[in-house]
Amino acid sequence: MRSLKKVTRQCADAGSNENFLRFLGGAEALVSRALSIAMVVVLAVAVIDLVRFLILEIFSEPFGLFSTTLIEIFGLFLNILIALEILENIAAYLRKHVVQVELVVVTSLIAVARKIIILDFEKTTGVELIGLAIAIFSLSISYWVVRHVNAKEH
Repeated sequence: MRSLKKVTRQCADAGSNENFLRFLGGAEALVSRALSIAMVVVLAVAVIDLVRFLILEIFSEPFGLFSTTLIEIFGLFLNILIALEILENIAAYLRKHVVQVELVVVTSLIAVARKIIILDFEKTTGVELIGLAIAIFSLSISYWVVRHVNAKEH
């Protein structure tokens, strides 16, 4: 009879809020670690792709000159920088268990900057340019607000 009461109590405790929240925390940590590992793989592949691209460009005719535009090369570099920022976001989440808004906004600014750098102005409409301008303005204001609030807290 005692063992039945013990099992019943353990089953009831398993459904408690604290145990459930502990389970959720473990699941969050597991997913964050899996995302970190996946991002490291993505970064490694991106760096290998960039190095391969640069080697092919350097050793193709005309030798030592880039036959493609520098814009494409900058785009590849910025892809890696964005991936690094995303990895930093994940690592910061693992450390503090909160999403750091400043890092997210900076990553978004880098992504929009990349879009502008690789933008083909011949194929871009005015509406797209206005949308990018609004995105830049909004992200810049957001970054300023977050920095201002963080400066007051410290």
